[in-house]
Amino acid sequence: MNERLDSMLRRYKEVAKLIEDPQLVRDQNKYRDTMREYSQLSAVAEAAQEADALKKQLEGAKNMIQDETDPEMKELARDELRNLEIRLKDADDRLKFLLIPRDPLDEKNIIMEIRAGTGGDEAALFAADLYRMYSRFAETRGWKFEIMSSNETELGGFKEIICSISGSNVYENLRYESGVHRVQRVPATEASGRIHTSAVTVAVLPEADETEIDIKPEDLRIDVMRAGGPGGQCVNTTDSAVRIIHLPTGISVHCQDEKSQIKNKAKAMRILRARIYEMEEAKAASERAEARKSQVGSGDRSERIRTYNFPQNRLTDHRINLTLYKLDLVMQGDVAELFDALKLSARDALYGAAAGE
Repeated sequence: MNERLDSMLRRYKEVAKLIEDPQLVRDQNKYRDTMREYSQLSAVAEAAQEADALKKQLEGAKNMIQDETDPEMKELARDELRNLEIRLKDADDRLKFLLIPRDPLDEKNIIMEIRAGTGGDEAALFAADLYRMYSRFAETRGWKFEIMSSNETELGGFKEIICSISGSNVYENLRYESGVHRVQRVPATEASGRIHTSAVTVAVLPEADETEIDIKPEDLRIDVMRAGGPGGQCVNTTDSAVRIIHLPTGISVHCQDEKSQIKNKAKAMRILRARIYEMEEAKAASERAEARKSQVGSGDRSERIRTYNFPQNRLTDHRINLTLYKLDLVMQGDVAELFDALKLSARDALYGAAAGE
C-alpha cells in the first residue's frame, strides 16, 4: 500500500504540472482525461495529508501526556488523544479505500434496460416505477437521461424501456442494479385487495465508444419497418423503425421511438455496441482475480437482488442483507443510501482481498 501511495503522489505532482500547460485545452479529449485523473489523485493527496497531520497531532498529544504535571491538563490530553485516534483510523480507512485500484468501467456512461417479467400488467407498471426512480436519482446527480427505446402498455406501464444515462461516475453508482427486482403489493387493478408478487429485470451495460468496439458493416443485417404502438395502431406512416441484427453474436436491437429512421438507427447502434461490449467484458471478468468475483453479486440478470414490499414500506437488498423502511422515499429517487451501501460492501471485499495478498 505504501508503494502505491508513493507512486500516486508522484503522479499527482506530474499531473498538476500538466494541467498548467495552456496547450492542453486544445485537445479536449486529453484535457478531459487529465482533469479526471487529477481529480482522483487530488482526493488521494488530500486524504494522505489529513492522515499525516493527524499523526503529528497524535504525537503531540502523547508528548503532552508524558510531560504534563497538571492532572486536569493531563486528562484533557488523554481525551484529545482518544479523539485523534478515532479520526486517524477513519482517515486511514478512507485513504486505503482510495488506494484500491478503481475499475476503469466505473467512469463510463451506461445503457439501462428495464423489462417486465412475471406478473403481466403489474410487472409492466412496476417497470415504469423503476424507470421513474432511476430518472429522479439521475436528476439529483445532474446526469443526462435519454430514452432509447420503449414498449408502453395501455395502462401506462412498460413491457420494456431502454435508456442511456450519462454523467460523472454513472456506472460506478448503478452497476449493482443488474438483476431481478421483485415487488410485493396490491395492484391497482386488484379488486379483492390481495397482494401480488411480480418481477422486473434490469440490465446495466457500460456504454462503449466507437473506438472500443469495432462493428463491421458486413456483420449487420438492418431491417426497416413502420413503427407500431400500444394496441397495434401505427405511430407513423413511414418506415422509420429499425431492427439491427449482429450476425456473429445473434444480438438483435429494435428502435422505433424516433420519427427519423436515421435517429432510430443511431440509437440502435449504441445499444448494440453496449450489448457486445458487455458480452466481451463478461468473458474478461471470468479471467480476472478472485477479488473481483467477491464483489456484490454477479450482475447476472437471473439473480434476484432486491424485494420491494409496499404494504410494509420495506426494501430489502438480499446481497448485503440491507433493509430500509422508507420504500416510499426510495421510489421517489432517494436511493443514495442504498447505492452507497452497495459500493461500500464491494470495496470492503476488494480491500479485504488486497490485504490478504
